[in-house]
Amino acid sequence: QTQLVESGGGLVQAGGSLRLSCAASGIVFSTKTLAWFRQAPGNEREFVAIITSNGGSTLYGSSVKGRFTISRDNAKNTLYLQINSLKPEDTAVYYCAASRYYSSSSTDYNYWGQGTQVTVSS
Repeated sequence: QTQLVESGGGLVQAGGSLRLSCAASGIVFSTKTLAWFRQAPGNEREFVAIITSNGGSTLYGSSVKGRFTISRDNAKNTLYLQINSLKPEDTAVYYCAASRYYSSSSTDYNYWGQGTQVTVSS
């Protein structure tokens, strides 16, 4: 059974940092493209960042570029998202997802975690 489990969310003040983790099981982790998406109340799911299976290439959404860093440890089957310089508009549920495609479209991802809440106070 495939499982993606996010952790590391919480309440933080603007300007602060968080590190999200996503632990995977039941998939051949090292062959998957991995991504982070986020969804705020009333909004559509938004692409945050993507990383190739070997970690050699990354891509970021325009609203997070320069503040967020995606990384992975294939030996630990874990995906990470380092979030710096947090803003209130970063408040959302953050999801990790896995796909065989290198895509920023959520419809191309067939494995999803349950999400972790990030709340940024001003």
